[in-house]
Amino acid sequence: MHDETTTLTLLPDQQLLQISNQIDLIREMLEERGPEASARAIENLTRLAGHITRLGRQVSQHGEELKDLRALADIGQVINSSLDLSEVLRIVMDTIIRLTGAERCFLMLRDENGEFNIRIARNWEQVSIQESDFAISRTIIDRVVENAEPIVTTNAIEDPRFGGQDSIIAYNLRSILCVPLKVKEDLTGVIYADNRIRTGLFTNSERDLLSAFANQAAVAIENALLFESVRQTLAEVTELKNLMDNVFASIASGVITTNIRNKITLCNRAAERILARAASGLLNNDLLSSLPELASLLTQPIMKVQNTDETIVGMELNPTLPERGPVNLQLNFSPLKDAQATTQGVAIVLDDVTERKRLEAQRRLFGRMVSPAVIEQLDPDKIQLGGERVEITTLFADIRGFTSYSENLTPEELVSVLNRYLAAAADAILEQEGTVDKFMGDAVMAWFNAPIPQPDHTLRAVRAALGIRDAIRSLHREMPSGAQLNFGLGIHFGEAVLGLVGTEKRLDYTAIGDSVNTAKRIQENSTTNQILMSAAAYKNVSDRVEVRPSEAILAKGKSHPLEVYEIVGLKS
Repeated sequence: MHDETTTLTLLPDQQLLQISNQIDLIREMLEERGPEASARAIENLTRLAGHITRLGRQVSQHGEELKDLRALADIGQVINSSLDLSEVLRIVMDTIIRLTGAERCFLMLRDENGEFNIRIARNWEQVSIQESDFAISRTIIDRVVENAEPIVTTNAIEDPRFGGQDSIIAYNLRSILCVPLKVKEDLTGVIYADNRIRTGLFTNSERDLLSAFANQAAVAIENALLFESVRQTLAEVTELKNLMDNVFASIASGVITTNIRNKITLCNRAAERILARAASGLLNNDLLSSLPELASLLTQPIMKVQNTDETIVGMELNPTLPERGPVNLQLNFSPLKDAQATTQGVAIVLDDVTERKRLEAQRRLFGRMVSPAVIEQLDPDKIQLGGERVEITTLFADIRGFTSYSENLTPEELVSVLNRYLAAAADAILEQEGTVDKFMGDAVMAWFNAPIPQPDHTLRAVRAALGIRDAIRSLHREMPSGAQLNFGLGIHFGEAVLGLVGTEKRLDYTAIGDSVNTAKRIQENSTTNQILMSAAAYKNVSDRVEVRPSEAILAKGKSHPLEVYEIVGLKS
């Protein structure tokens, strides 16, 4: 480049020196020879004038070429100095206007549908043109797109190729220069420059210059577009990652992922909470060595998932964690695959079911007191603090002779025997969907017709009492003679206040009222294995129960004797 520039610079100077020498020679000739040399001098001067004219043109041409070459070199450096698409497009447009003297310049790029749309428009004042001023010749643009060749016209209105087009006439378009943008022979866009005032502004020289510039601009724009695409993709990936992080952080289940070498690659907040371990101490570390308390439990399922690509669902583990103690965990194991469906690790989803297991155990315990059928119908939201007056049939059962029997047993032996008798009584009550209110030492209290209404509640109480009597007989066949204890039972029907009694920290769902106390007094007056029921209760089931009259009892707290009946069985 340096040698070429030097040649272009020195050549006109050498010729001008020759001209100066010739002029000096002519002057000397005129001085020495006088008038006779005039004709010859005029001829030499004429020749010299022509030479000077040609030389001036050559100097001007070389100067323009030099300016264009320098401009192209500078432009290439400038437009490739940035990967910001908006900045590149602005530089390209302003440079074109400066090089060509155009009034306006438009740059169109091909979109994903193959259409060419204006991406940026600038004027000679280096100000963006509003869309309302997009008055251009689509005919010329379409011709350039179709042929992928530049077009220049010095006066579009008079140009026979375009003069009849409505847009050219309507917009009064004159000098127009339009060149294609190509990247590896692929047409990516079009540069359109015009001047609506001056004619003859653009020549083939401007056309060639703009074409050369377009080649550089096309590459710079393509690079900027690629960079913009990569940046946008990166932003989308980052946004997606942030979204996934937020999702993993917000879900209640713990999530841990590992790579093929069992290194932990992800641990969400729920996993931190469940394991009582900080993610910072787990990430990028070996799963099994990081969680030694789980290592022996996780090794086999992880190996199975890695070797078979099978998913393991619902595995329950009961480890003891250092910071939490015994816990109940439910785990799912799934292969972690890449886009090619190749297993790259394992995803482990952990659910802490410790509280659920505790509640299930409590429910099972509650189910020993209340029939499961009743539990299914209870709505906790409708059970309010306080009570509700309802009619119920109350049953009391008491083990006879238990106090004297207990004197010769250890506490462990006593509880074991007591539980067998109370369990037999509770099972008979629950079989009739009754509610076991409480165990009071060696006695059981239960009621029927609440919290779920039971039209045959008194009959259910009778069946439960007969069931207790039969269960005790069966139990006697399994117990040693010294442990063969008996029951006394009492049944009464009447109103009671049923509901939650206590405080927010300790509640009892119980029945309170005179009818409950009456049932207790009837039971206290029953003899061994005798089932007594009040006249009020008998009235409800007289057609279904076989009884025999019994002496009225003087119950504590009652001013009049209570009429009672001894239940023999059910009528067939």
